[in-house]
Amino acid sequence: MIAIVDYDAGNIKSVEKALQYLGEKPVITRDTDTLLRADKVIVPGVGAFGVAMQQMARYGLPETLHEIVSRETPVLGICLGLQLFFDSSEEAEGVKGLSLLPGRIVRIPPKEGYKIPHMGWNSIRVNKSSRLMSGVEDGSYVYFVHSYYLKADRPEDVAATTDYVVPIDAAAERGNVFATQFHPEKSGEVGLRILKNFIAL
Repeated sequence: MIAIVDYDAGNIKSVEKALQYLGEKPVITRDTDTLLRADKVIVPGVGAFGVAMQQMARYGLPETLHEIVSRETPVLGICLGLQLFFDSSEEAEGVKGLSLLPGRIVRIPPKEGYKIPHMGWNSIRVNKSSRLMSGVEDGSYVYFVHSYYLKADRPEDVAATTDYVVPIDAAAERGNVFATQFHPEKSGEVGLRILKNFIAL
């Protein structure tokens, strides 16, 4: 069973539809017992870091997610989900993230000719040792919507990078924790390949 975590942060239906297209029957839930029974867990989300962490706390999800990770269940964060997996964000100073991986989220700096939020297709460079990115070619295009981006503390945790104003850590992976700043569920065949890779872990 693949569980999609519902913490009122949106972007659930598109993830559900992509998984259904791949033949899966995902369960949308915030129930602790259901999440702990899942074979895989996906944390999607769009919106603000601080509000999302409030919602996570409201439903007791930080403790549940740490338990899931400790059980070595594969977990995938998407977009805001990726950001929550790290320590902190400039979007919400003083608010602690889940700290599943070390790093921080910072604002994309303004630059003439570039729109923020960054919204659209960008090519990525792939870490060839990444399990999540297996079979994804360097230069593949994926779909982004974000104003903040990841600076991972450990270069070896970075599964893919892109450039938009600045170099951006576009995906991360260590052990059973995986995350993408881009939306694989909206990234065509490349995105479906990434989701297949996650399903197959």
